[in-house]
Amino acid sequence: MQHFKSFWNDLRKLTPDSFDDFALRLFQFQACENKVYTNYLSAREIDPKKISTVEEIPFLPIQFFKNFKVVSGSEDQFSEFFSSSGTTGMITSRHYFLNENEYLDHTVSLFQEEYGSIKDYHILALLPAYLERKGSSLVSMANHWIQESGSPYSGFYLYNHQDLISRIEELAQDQRKILLLGVTFALLDLVESGIKFSPPENLIVMETGGMKGRRKEMIREEVHEVLKPFFGVSEIHSEYGMTELFSQSYSKGQGKYKIPRTMDVILRDLNDPFSLAEGQRGGINIIDLANIHSCAFIETQDLGSIDDLGMLEVLGRIDNSEIRGCNLLV
Repeated sequence: MQHFKSFWNDLRKLTPDSFDDFALRLFQFQACENKVYTNYLSAREIDPKKISTVEEIPFLPIQFFKNFKVVSGSEDQFSEFFSSSGTTGMITSRHYFLNENEYLDHTVSLFQEEYGSIKDYHILALLPAYLERKGSSLVSMANHWIQESGSPYSGFYLYNHQDLISRIEELAQDQRKILLLGVTFALLDLVESGIKFSPPENLIVMETGGMKGRRKEMIREEVHEVLKPFFGVSEIHSEYGMTELFSQSYSKGQGKYKIPRTMDVILRDLNDPFSLAEGQRGGINIIDLANIHSCAFIETQDLGSIDDLGMLEVLGRIDNSEIRGCNLLV
C-alpha cells in the first residue's frame, strides 16, 4: 500500500524530465508484483533486471484484461473494477482499482491542463447505453466532472433531446462555457432528431467515440462533417480513452491528440509486435503511468501515427481486432 501512495504522490509532481525514471521504477515494481505481467515476461524469457531504458520495456497485450485479473499486489485486496462495453456475449475487460477517487481526481487534473478550470464549464453528458450499464469508467468520470463543475445546470441526458437542446440554448449567454460530452451515436441521433437548434458561441462538443452497434461505422471525418454544421462549431473535440487506461488524451480538432504528461505512445511494427515501427505509423503501445494498480505498459489494438509535433492520430482498429464499444471508429 505504501508503494501505491508513493507512486501517486510522485505522479502528481511528474515532469517531462522525470518521466523515464518514473516509468522504469514502476516497471520494476510491476514486473515483480503483477503476477500476470510477471508470467508474461517469463514466457517471453525477459529478465526485468536487464531493462534499463523505456524503449526496452515490453508491453502487455490489452486482451489480458479480459481473461485475467491484472493487478499489482495481492489479488485479494482488489474487488472494485471498471468494465468495458461490449455486445451481448462478448467478454469484456476489467480494470481493477483500490481507490476510485485517485482515478477521478486524475481525470480532472488532465482535463484542466488542457481546458482550464473545470469550474468554468457547464458539463452536459449525453451518454446513453453507458448510463444504462454498471461499471463504466466514462460515466464515473463524467459524473465526477459534473460534481466538480459546481454548476446546477450540469447533468446527464439519455434520449431527452429536446431537454438537452433547451438547456444549451438557455445557457447561451452564460459566462461559463458549455461542454457537451457525448458518445458518437448519440450525437448523431441528436443531429437527426429534427429539433431546431440555434447553437451558442460558448459551446464545445466533445465526442468519445463509439457506435455500440447502433449505426454503421463511419470514419471520424464523416462524423465530424455531420456534427459541425448542426452545432455551429468549426471543430469537434475528441477524447481518447479506454477502460484499460486511467489517463485520457484530448483533441481540439482534426483528430490530433495531445499526449498528456502521464502518458507516452510508442508505435510498434505491425508485422512484428515486439519491434518498434520504423516510420511514423504503427500499432499503438501506451505507457500510462496512472495505471499504478494494474499494468502501465499496454499493447493496444489501435493503429496510429505521430506527426512531427508529437501529436497522435488514431487511424482505427488493426485488422481482425474486434470493434470496441468505446473505440474511435474504424
